Amino acid sequence: MGAHISMSPAEAADRLAIRELVDAYAHCADRRDAKGQMALFTKDTHFVVFMDAKSSKPSTELNRREDLAPVFDDLNKYEATTHFMGQSTVALDGDRATGETYCIAHHVSASAAKRTLFVASLRYYDVFAKIDGKWLFAERKLLVDWTDTHAINT
Repeated sequence: MGAHISMSPAEAADRLAIRELVDAYAHCADRRDAKGQMALFTKDTHFVVFMDAKSSKPSTELNRREDLAPVFDDLNKYEATTHFMGQSTVALDGDRATGETYCIAHHVSASAAKRTLFVASLRYYDVFAKIDGKWLFAERKLLVDWTDTHAINT
């Protein structure tokens, strides 16, 4: 993590655009906008999920934007979700950047008898690409650090 004593307007704009990209991912997830979420990725994106952050083997690995549809559509099984995007770091290198972002994701499930809340502590390791002036995810690695599930009041 660096100290930014001064920053060019271009760097500030890139940093803001990347943060808006990260936030747009969560917004689309919570609104069930799978198409909008997919549009945040490069065509040849690399998306990897580690349901156990300590595992060396991913639970899901995809290599094309089109392959993301079922992953994002899977959120439809929840009554509601809320993704709180936390601290993030970004290292810029021209039209490429890398970053890490923390997230606490809440997922509410409902059945006739009860409602449950599944909470996941996530970290995203990202590679960003600026294509035609727009920042996109070129690679997104999602790591689940811990989860908790419990009943909630109806």
